[in-house]
Amino acid sequence: MISIQEKVADCLVRAGSTFREDQKDAYRKAIAIESSEKSCWVMRQILDNALVAEERRSPLCDDTGIPHLFLELGKDRSVTGELLEQIKEGVALGLRQLPGRPMAIMGDDYARIDQSGGLNEDSGALAPSPILIKPINEDVLRLTVLMLGGGPAIRGITQRVFHKHSVDVVIDEIVNRAKEGVSKLGCSPCVLAVGVGRSQFEATSLMMESMVYGDFSKQTDFEKKITEKVNEANIGPLGLGGKHSVLATFAKIGPQRASGVRIVALRPCCCFEPRRACVEL
Repeated sequence: MISIQEKVADCLVRAGSTFREDQKDAYRKAIAIESSEKSCWVMRQILDNALVAEERRSPLCDDTGIPHLFLELGKDRSVTGELLEQIKEGVALGLRQLPGRPMAIMGDDYARIDQSGGLNEDSGALAPSPILIKPINEDVLRLTVLMLGGGPAIRGITQRVFHKHSVDVVIDEIVNRAKEGVSKLGCSPCVLAVGVGRSQFEATSLMMESMVYGDFSKQTDFEKKITEKVNEANIGPLGLGGKHSVLATFAKIGPQRASGVRIVALRPCCCFEPRRACVEL
């Protein structure tokens, strides 16, 4: 019988080394209609790299990412401290198998901030982000692992938007911020992850949820508008110009308060993200 630790480890390796089918299809469709030969070349290289990584179960990128965990919990299922510890052990095992890039900084609070504590050479020492737990109406306990890189985190932003009682105003503000982030990211074409909530925490959690459930083949009108408007900037893959600065937008809109502002979290995911896989525990 496969242990929880082994299931989580395999899930992490798949997340860090594999494009999903909808992701592969998105690249193939973009390549087929892109008029810029330079941009086509970039996207072909990205897709070829992904196919080789999948075959070899090797990292998609040298920035192998920080594990972010999303646990879906059926109403008849439970989470124990023991299970959370097994998940943590599985993450460490998966980071060693991938292998993940050593990125854990040692030391106390000050030493971790200024990196004076030094680097732990054990890939498995990299702590995952806190687990987000979502109740669902399925009889299942399902873990999704997202491997999120540093470049998109640097270019991401969480800020208030004055909506002025208009969805288009919110969309335009997201687009303006996305154009700047995509142009500076470099490793594009991007996927834009968007969360709209009532607080910074909620918006960021919704942004993460958008990456968990996002599907390149299923785009809402809200998502399509953002993608189309950002692509009008002609930034293109690696900033070389072309129709495909963004392949898709994944957005999750949560409950809102009676207020003049909306809190928006935006992450311009790199050309390999969202690196995602899931497993039932």
